[in-house]
Amino acid sequence: MSELSYFLKTRKKANLAIVIINIVIFIVLSFMGNTEDALFMYQHGACYLPAVQEGEYYRLFTSMFLHFSFPHIAYNMLSLIYTGDMLETVVGSVRYLIIYLAGGICGNIFSLAIGVKTGDYAVSAGASGAIFAVMGALLYIALRNRKRFGNQNTKKLILVVSLMLMQGMIDKGVDGYAHLGGMIGGFILAVLLYHKKKRSFNYERL
Repeated sequence: MSELSYFLKTRKKANLAIVIINIVIFIVLSFMGNTEDALFMYQHGACYLPAVQEGEYYRLFTSMFLHFSFPHIAYNMLSLIYTGDMLETVVGSVRYLIIYLAGGICGNIFSLAIGVKTGDYAVSAGASGAIFAVMGALLYIALRNRKRFGNQNTKKLILVVSLMLMQGMIDKGVDGYAHLGGMIGGFILAVLLYHKKKRSFNYERL
């Protein structure tokens, strides 16, 4: 218990709150019904193109906090607990939340836009679009700082990418367009919100 307590205390607060909210919602819905049932998830806020077209825009937001199965939420939250902490450390809690939420919505919008062209009306849900927004933001920050980003953080990014690829191999229903849209959105948001700190120099008057 002490190790768990220490782990939780050392997490970034905004990111930890997002993770806890996702887990709590999944547990509650699991007791209420079958989270792997598309109709049940639709009734509780999952994204569905015809519904959004009819004005139910809230689904672009609520769907980011819904997951279809334990493996689905496990992979997503394990990825988020590390990438989210990294991003929040660099940009702060407020900017982190903006990138996470707005980037996730961007991922859903991009996915729905593709759905309009392809005619794919599948019910979709999950935090992975928002997580890829976090990854897109970290990618921009890494490019801005390059060598200063550090080997340890680079290894964490590789771990997260590997986990997301593993999820894609296990779950054939992964929405790749939401991932791509989220990453693009996160990258652009980081361009707008992240400002590299300038070095401060001590000086003496001559």
